[in-house]
Amino acid sequence: MLAFSKSIEKKPNRSGMILWHFSITCLCRMKMMKVNLSLAFLACLFITVAQAQPVRYIITMKDKASADYSLSRPEQFLSVKAIERRTRQGIAITASDIPVASSYINAIKSMGADVKYQSRWLNTIIVESADTAFARQASSLPFVKRILRFTGIKSAGIKTAVENPFFQHESISGTGSSDNNKSGSAYLSYDYGLANNQISMLKGNLLHDLGFRGQGMTIAVIDAGFNSVNVLHAFDSLWANHQILGTRDFVQPQNDLFRTDISAHGMMVLSTMGANMPGQIVGTAPKASYWLLRSEDATAEYMMEEYFWVNAAEYADSVGADIISSSLGYTVFDNPLQNHSYADMNGRTTVISIGAELAAQKGILVVNSAGNSGSDADPWKYINAPADGDSVFTVGAVDSQGKRASFSSKGPTADRRIKPNMAAQGLATAVVNLSGKISFGNGTSFSAPILAGMTACLWQANRASSNMEIIQALQMSGTQANNPDSLLGYGIPNYMTANYFLSLSEHHANNSKNDIFIQPNPFSTGFTIDFSSHPPSGNLRITLKTITGSNAYESSYSRTGSSKLVLDKLANLAPGIYILFIQAENSYWARKVIKL
Repeated sequence: MLAFSKSIEKKPNRSGMILWHFSITCLCRMKMMKVNLSLAFLACLFITVAQAQPVRYIITMKDKASADYSLSRPEQFLSVKAIERRTRQGIAITASDIPVASSYINAIKSMGADVKYQSRWLNTIIVESADTAFARQASSLPFVKRILRFTGIKSAGIKTAVENPFFQHESISGTGSSDNNKSGSAYLSYDYGLANNQISMLKGNLLHDLGFRGQGMTIAVIDAGFNSVNVLHAFDSLWANHQILGTRDFVQPQNDLFRTDISAHGMMVLSTMGANMPGQIVGTAPKASYWLLRSEDATAEYMMEEYFWVNAAEYADSVGADIISSSLGYTVFDNPLQNHSYADMNGRTTVISIGAELAAQKGILVVNSAGNSGSDADPWKYINAPADGDSVFTVGAVDSQGKRASFSSKGPTADRRIKPNMAAQGLATAVVNLSGKISFGNGTSFSAPILAGMTACLWQANRASSNMEIIQALQMSGTQANNPDSLLGYGIPNYMTANYFLSLSEHHANNSKNDIFIQPNPFSTGFTIDFSSHPPSGNLRITLKTITGSNAYESSYSRTGSSKLVLDKLANLAPGIYILFIQAENSYWARKVIKL
């Protein structure tokens, strides 16, 4: 269920102040009235003022009985790119894609309510009314499913100047020379400068070398503000090549997201993906296109921000974003009555997690930071919402050597699912600072977009794959793929290995129904392939490829009726990850094997 506060919202009421002034004037002139009558009159006025206090309600509708839109004409409410994404992944366009019925909204407005918010996915509006009878009257409308009192808005006087949202425990420090972070490797595509380690540990540089750098992919960055993105040199190529598609503020509509007094958190997040300053910093998706969306108010923490996030995700969907990169998360709020509990981290309770799941159902690959509460000293310790979403690709943090950062939030979810899914460098991560130089940031806010950008390149290379197939391939490529845990999930992804998994033809995939078993894996001198479930017929061709695509081992075998095949001459192979390809007359397999 959704978490709502039952307390009465209190705000200054100008009409009440005018009424009070009028009553005092009248009382001064009523010299002949008895004192008890005057006091009674005053009491009535106080009751009137109290009744005039506006209250917010969240109203959920029963259906989408709208005459405004038709499912047969989705171009009325979705962009061509959004429709193409659904078509490519076999996702139906449903009533949830249609905006809230305007006839329902108008009926609510006619009752004197002021509509503050609406969500097509949730089929919900949030309204404000000072009429004490409003809730009773609105609940009797035939199209209203549920009406609840809602106080999840920003409280006056709380955190109006200091930025302190989800980004607690994150830090930015120092600047450095790219010479200190070079590996000595030669790259065909980019000189990554200080970002070299955070990309090469994913083998992302090799995917870039194949020409996949995010071209044609759209990433929606949902964050707290993008201070100075319009003037910093790191983003010049994004502007010059029209890769910034637009901005939208759901906290303060029509706001300038590049203002110098707004949060710079989104700018630093964007730099890990879109920066392009060779020799200093190059992001994981320097050729992708970006929508910059604000759903977080960095001066406070309140539940309405979760609804803003859902709006941002809906917008990202409607304009055709392929990926959402979100470095936001919610656990506790300025008003303790709104707080989530760990039991809520089940992927289906909080508003933002429900929204993230709906985004994934629309074919968007949702990448979200795990959170920074993993320290033993932190009372929370666990992942946040929407990182608990079942279809959300949740990212933890490691250091430059691939070891877990102590602050990286832990799993599992409350219903015992593995989280985070994977991890990337989030300790001493190279980011652009407000001076335009390179600093080092700590936080899952930076490991998540690193993977979001790199995943855009992987999806570009395998466009026919679905969002869930991309996630599955990445998890299969992980350093902990054979033994995932609640700290780093499936480990650090290898984007070249994932690319191999995804690049297998659909024909081969459809004819790979016979399962195989490989023991031992990891191996030292060799391994056995067990075909005992349904042995393939004819000859077999066995190939072991490195992650760079070269053949490390290749041989052909004649089937002799045995259900097992032993490969025992692999002791001289270099330690590392290999892809085992097995081709028979009517079957084809690809599996990851590890040489110790």
